[in-house]
Amino acid sequence: MNQSLNKKNYGPTLDEWRPLAEQGFSGAQYMLGLLYQQGQSVPQNYQTAVKWYKLAAEQGHAKAQFLLGVMYEQGQGISQNIIYAYMWFNIAASQGNKDAAKNRDFLAKTMPPAQVEEAQELSAECKKKRDKGC
Repeated sequence: MNQSLNKKNYGPTLDEWRPLAEQGFSGAQYMLGLLYQQGQSVPQNYQTAVKWYKLAAEQGHAKAQFLLGVMYEQGQGISQNIIYAYMWFNIAASQGNKDAAKNRDFLAKTMPPAQVEEAQELSAECKKKRDKGC
């Protein structure tokens, strides 16, 4: 039997994604975030996942924005901050990410109105800056 048929193909490896991510490709940055968040082919490291998600999110990558919101909501790799979680969910939702919209709406029900307003203002500021420095 051909042994290559028994191997699962998980796509590009860390060594293939890293150079692209370091060159600024948001899709590769997102993929590195996933690898580190899930501990696939690398030791699980939430802080490193946040780093890569943030880089991709600041370039407008909606899935990275959503997952960065999740990391803020759960306090994984970064201090828990519901306002920033809402902000990133809101930004991703504005690009059509339905999961982000659901999470944002759920959070809004648990937050005081002043926090929701602050998060919405932060979202608007980020969009003006095209997500840079958020």
